[in-house]
Amino acid sequence: MKNSIQKIDQKRCVIFFDFDNTVTTVDVLDDMIERFSVDNRWKELEARWKKGEIGSRKCLEGQLEGIRMTRKFLNEYLCSIRLDPYFKLLVNFIRHREIRTYIISDNFDYFLKTVLKHNNLFYFKTFCNAIRLKNQAFFPGFPFSNDSCGLCGHCKKRTLLGRLHHDDFCIYIGDGRSDICPSRSAQIVFAKDELLRYYNAHKLPCIPFKNLNTVYTFLQRRLK
Repeated sequence: MKNSIQKIDQKRCVIFFDFDNTVTTVDVLDDMIERFSVDNRWKELEARWKKGEIGSRKCLEGQLEGIRMTRKFLNEYLCSIRLDPYFKLLVNFIRHREIRTYIISDNFDYFLKTVLKHNNLFYFKTFCNAIRLKNQAFFPGFPFSNDSCGLCGHCKKRTLLGRLHHDDFCIYIGDGRSDICPSRSAQIVFAKDELLRYYNAHKLPCIPFKNLNTVYTFLQRRLK
């Protein structure tokens, strides 16, 4: 990854956002699991995932089994989720310049779309896992998984590479473990939390951020 000070051609620019704790101010899925699980089995699964004993798909499947919610209560919760305070400003800036933009997430479609719709953000192309709610139970699906790897429910790297052309300039914005693999294919990476710790530990170049004003300011200066 090259992180130069040259201007970026906005016609070649493609931006990928993670969702949880990037677009939003919290990790929505983690917060749901911690708040609404009927038992503590999710903690064991989380520990096994962090140790690398299981992939995120198996972890999520097990954790979702422990949640019971009505659709009404789920919608009320999702509509309470706050976005990064600079996200809409950044989105308007990006849309005005007609830059291709995607949200790629290891979260689930109904959760993402409800949060975005509640905030009048109808126009995003999102790629994520799928979910059904029936009799207060969740039934996940993984249409973008990669059986040859199995570490993530959603293979974000494959999704990212499938959206890029050979001369595109890729910007990735994320915070977590599932962002490590796809972000390595970007020219510029904005990182916080676990993703930032990974980049620092491996002495890889990235731009730290606490909120999306950092990205907004950067693009204002660098796009031509």
